[in-house]
Amino acid sequence: MKKKEDIVKETLEDFEERVRARKSFDSQWQLNMNFYMGNQYCDVGYGGFVREVDKQFFWQEREVFNHIAPIIDLRLSKLSKIKPKMHVMPATDEEQDIYTAKVGKKILDAVSSKMNLTAKINEATKWSEICGTSFYKISWNSNLGQVVALEEDGRKIKTGDVEISVCSPFEIYPDSSTHQNLTDCQSIIHARVYTTTQIKQMFGVDVEGKDINVYSLDKASASLGGLGIGGIATSLIETTRHDSAIVLEKYVKPNEKFPDGRLIIIAGDKLVYDGEMPYENGVDRKREFPFVRQICNEEIGSFWGTSMISRLIPIQRAYNAVKNRKHEYLNRLTLGVLAVEDGSVDIDNLEEEGLAPGKILVYRQGSNAPSFLGGEQVPTDFEKEEERLLDEFYTLSGTNELGTMDSLSASVSGVALELLIDENETRLVFTTDSIKSAIKGIAKNILRLYKQFATFPRLIRIVGENGELDVFYFKGSDISSDDVQFDTDNESNDTLSQRRNMIFTLLDKGLLYDEDGKITNSMKAKIMENLGFGVWNSSVDLSDLHLKNADAENSRIKDGEEVKIKEIDDHKLHLNQHISYMLKVVYATADVDSRAEEVFLKHIRAHKAELEKLEKQEKGE
Repeated sequence: MKKKEDIVKETLEDFEERVRARKSFDSQWQLNMNFYMGNQYCDVGYGGFVREVDKQFFWQEREVFNHIAPIIDLRLSKLSKIKPKMHVMPATDEEQDIYTAKVGKKILDAVSSKMNLTAKINEATKWSEICGTSFYKISWNSNLGQVVALEEDGRKIKTGDVEISVCSPFEIYPDSSTHQNLTDCQSIIHARVYTTTQIKQMFGVDVEGKDINVYSLDKASASLGGLGIGGIATSLIETTRHDSAIVLEKYVKPNEKFPDGRLIIIAGDKLVYDGEMPYENGVDRKREFPFVRQICNEEIGSFWGTSMISRLIPIQRAYNAVKNRKHEYLNRLTLGVLAVEDGSVDIDNLEEEGLAPGKILVYRQGSNAPSFLGGEQVPTDFEKEEERLLDEFYTLSGTNELGTMDSLSASVSGVALELLIDENETRLVFTTDSIKSAIKGIAKNILRLYKQFATFPRLIRIVGENGELDVFYFKGSDISSDDVQFDTDNESNDTLSQRRNMIFTLLDKGLLYDEDGKITNSMKAKIMENLGFGVWNSSVDLSDLHLKNADAENSRIKDGEEVKIKEIDDHKLHLNQHISYMLKVVYATADVDSRAEEVFLKHIRAHKAELEKLEKQEKGE
């Protein structure tokens, strides 16, 4: 049994080794962030630190013409349209599994709304677009949820709830950057900076506070003067957190030595937890890392994705240089370069005031008068190179806007334009696939955590299919499947106008009407939602209510309870629902409960009798 001090020492040494091994990636991410935010006269210098590049001459133009930021913003706006709706596939075709699959979908809808999952996805996508990689951490927080009891000291005992947080790539340290996926890693270290007050609240221990760089996780250095923490050019990025310490969470995958995995948590230099991995979030309730990875573009043989900014930095540097040299050339043409014979004029006065209009210039008698050197026109090479660089920006980034493409003419057909749009959007397919895969991974982790920890019944409120408020209770045992699928696969290029045209076409073809030639209230709600009007129709579909009531009766009758029919029942709907349940559940097993069968048949006969009575009344018999 190792001592706590030895565990802390080994973990800290392992972390320091991982920091050194990942230094080159950190530098590139910091460089990407500076270029995106407009601090573009910097580079990775000695020691792997991002440092500001000085002017070569005092008169040099150093303006920034930032094309990277709008390109990334355009990509982010396109990627933000990815909001796939998920459903859960039932484990079997039995009625109970179909019901629990519906419960799983409602849980995902409720959690997505409650935790504002869309905002978290957008945040993670911005990290992955700038740095190439981002992560979601899906964990269980026992301090969330509803209060169920009070301890003797007055502390509240809560049901707990799922917590989803976005992790930047600066926080995640795999055992090797050569792994292609999270599943290939044997261990992961999650490092995050917290204030000493936060650490005291979380773990109940006191640690020494320092000034720490939240990106490089180095101690602040005052000797670097003006360049910021860790040597990074931080004129636009604040990286220091005061009175803080690093909290390390080392997750070790299950192995022969640790069948349930291992989790070590160190706050500052103190061990606060050493035990098994807490979450059964893998397939068949195996314990896995509580992280989901999302990348911009895949790098072969590397754990880290590649950002589009890394490809655009050389073009951005060249573009800044061309624009600034062009402006310097224009300055020479407009202000001129004055040739003065040595000793003929007061040089200091000429440098300070120049040749203002109406200025009396006194020069030494017998000397040559000052004159401007002859200048040429601005070379056309500047214009050509500037245009070429702009084309390279949009070619590499895949963000060509069709409205600005000079190659398009008025004679371009609608079909050709549609093909150009499709080709333009396909450049984002790999990134969109990564986002969808991450969303699916988040959904599976949510269901698995609820199945493991939701022992108390908990209340969930969501907007139902008809637009009405749907309230229901569930427990972990109500979740039988975590097979999450997407309703559709074309969110990346499915604009609001395209959806509207498609819906109107379907309406014209009559495909959205029921067998009576009418649009049900539930279909109306879905149509209005897809047209961009949100939950427009809040009326109640009586057919759905009758079906829900029949389902509730099925559960009660299965337990042997005799249920009387009601005068307001829709007997046709109830009959179909009861008979379907008997065929799927009661008669689906070899061992049929005779008591349940008898009660079901009695209830069905009562519905048939009432239905016959109503039909006779309609005929006037």
